[in-house]
Amino acid sequence: MADFNVNHITGKQGQQGTVLAGVTTVSSTGSMRFPSGPTEQRGGRGRMVMAGGYGNSPLNAAQITIQYLTIATTGNSNDFGDLSEGRYVPAACASSTRGIVAGGDGSPGSAKSSIDYVTISSQGGASTFGSLSVANGYPVGLSDSTRGIIAGGNTPGMSNLIEYVTIASTGDISDFGDLTVDRGNCAACASPTRGIVFGGNRPSDARDEIEYITIATRGDAKDFGDLQNGSRQGAGFSNTTRGIHAGGITPTFYNVISYITIATFGDATDFGDLSAAAGWQSSGASSTRGVMAGQYASPGANTNVIEYVTIASTGNATDFGDMTVLLIGAGGLTNVHGGLGD
Repeated sequence: MADFNVNHITGKQGQQGTVLAGVTTVSSTGSMRFPSGPTEQRGGRGRMVMAGGYGNSPLNAAQITIQYLTIATTGNSNDFGDLSEGRYVPAACASSTRGIVAGGDGSPGSAKSSIDYVTISSQGGASTFGSLSVANGYPVGLSDSTRGIIAGGNTPGMSNLIEYVTIASTGDISDFGDLTVDRGNCAACASPTRGIVFGGNRPSDARDEIEYITIATRGDAKDFGDLQNGSRQGAGFSNTTRGIHAGGITPTFYNVISYITIATFGDATDFGDLSAAAGWQSSGASSTRGVMAGQYASPGANTNVIEYVTIASTGNATDFGDMTVLLIGAGGLTNVHGGLGD
């Protein structure tokens, strides 16, 4: 019987596996398969990051906590690190390697202008990226593989601003164009070419507009269609072809999930239901699965539930696990979302 000798193996969440140093030979009747593809697509691929948020007492203030989960599995979230400052309902977007977290509210009336970034495959917390053109509470984010878009918000007063950053760099934001109406608390998603902005409020009425932009260009948003109902504080995510909008406030809490085909135009179609009527869920997606984390059901009645749907199908949300720290209104981003062409 052959000997089998191992000097070091880490667990599933470890930083590295067995180290082969110096001249290493392998003699086997089997085969060895080395990882292939770009480095940024190995290890951390399929990760959703949830940044900041607001919790029940004693967490009833803007938080610096960052959590993460692996989209392809089910289970509870894990600690990632911290933001540079507490914020809830920030705009969030990502490339395959880097996530952007911008603006958001620190407490009622104290909107943030700072932009943080994280390296998604790590667990090291956030670093400073730059600044928005103006302090902005309740903006929304979307992206392709290169450009991050920040749209709408409260600056104070509802805003129609659309601005952008180049995700791989650092620096302040640049002007992109305008939404068709001033609004905040929107949801958003993207394909590799087109960005979608759903709903929102202006200032207290829930909006049903769906608008789109072409991410690689600059210019104003254009009409796409309408949601089934006006909805603010909903969740948005997508693969390359289908965009999903889930939950929100209409002004009552709303459990409906609806979808659009991003490359076309038209109104949203019914997809299914959340387990409970809720808003301010942190959301993200891979090419197959959309995830929603944390549920704002009413003040003081928030839950740490994480749910998922299979994007290509229709049906109700399924239990995924729980947020380790109960936070609603966290910024959600992934390294495998529809805007990356996955």
